[in-house]
Amino acid sequence: MRYPKAFSSHRPNSVRFLDLSVSDPKFKKELLNAVDKVLSHGQLVLGPEVDELECKISKICNMPFAIGVNSGTDALYLALRALGIGPGDEVVTTSMSWIATANAISLVGAEPKFVDIGDDLNINPELIEESISPNTKAILPVHYTGRICSMDRIMQIATKYGLDIVEDSAQAFGANLKGSVAGSFGRVNCFSMNSMKIFSSYGEAGAVVTSDAQLHEKLISLRYAGTINREDCHEPSINSRIDTIQAAMLLVNLKYLDEKVARRREIAYRYNEEFAEIFQCPIVDESGQHVYYTYTIVTEARDQLHAHLASEGIETKVYHPILMPNHTAYQHLPRPRIPNAEKLVKKILCLPVHEKLTDEHVGKVIRSVKQFFAAT
Repeated sequence: MRYPKAFSSHRPNSVRFLDLSVSDPKFKKELLNAVDKVLSHGQLVLGPEVDELECKISKICNMPFAIGVNSGTDALYLALRALGIGPGDEVVTTSMSWIATANAISLVGAEPKFVDIGDDLNINPELIEESISPNTKAILPVHYTGRICSMDRIMQIATKYGLDIVEDSAQAFGANLKGSVAGSFGRVNCFSMNSMKIFSSYGEAGAVVTSDAQLHEKLISLRYAGTINREDCHEPSINSRIDTIQAAMLLVNLKYLDEKVARRREIAYRYNEEFAEIFQCPIVDESGQHVYYTYTIVTEARDQLHAHLASEGIETKVYHPILMPNHTAYQHLPRPRIPNAEKLVKKILCLPVHEKLTDEHVGKVIRSVKQFFAAT
């Protein structure tokens, strides 16, 4: 099967799906000053900026502890390791996510148990219980597209069966539901802050947050090759330390996070108003704040719309075209019943929603989409 590929164009009138360039002089100067400060003090590994970033993340998430790591994938891997999950164990998770979610489970030696999704593209909580077995140790929900899962129900199930919750909040930093923020529901939860995320570094970065002091100490050790006091290795692990330079630049970006989310929400609401009668827009939950990591629509005409928008200089993407259990690496597992995910993955398309879009860009997207559907 052929999947739509991202259209890339640097024509002046093109609308890019994501713009990672730094062109604003004032903002670029802030970043460079932050880097210069790190280069001047020379603490390139776990320097003071890392401590400051961890403190601010823990406060945002209303969790006592935060541990900076070098990627969201490592965050998941280390969180599962810290919980003692390993060979013979099972972790229930969604069928729709970037493959790093399943890989982290597999890399600790456990088996992912894939569950179907709801129309909101998140794991369907009403299908979780049928995937739980005596070997299940945790539920790993993914807040897909920046919308928090139905955590009340998931937490009820976890309590009933004595399971841990590990949130994959890679796409949802800053999102909230009923007053609780992403990363505050489980005992140990994970973030990615790579360059594509809303709260972004300039490369790779991640974080784990936890409410458990013992897990915090375990995670501190595991991110530093399993050493105690950075010297004696008690448990073989990986090097997953966050770079001080990335932490310093993340601190600059954090100052503008609310502004970025507000702009994305403004664009999303405009899309919702214009497209509500044309196709399925992201489902709005008034009890929470969706941060719109992506603005993902559902339409039978996905491939044709993608091609039309590309011809108009508008870049769109499919996140993610291969469901996790359908990857080659997971073909050996029993096939899960995931009819809704299998249906929706053929219909989803992400429109540009990033904060660097101008009103003219947004207007062009709206006109081009309406032009396509008016002609079909």
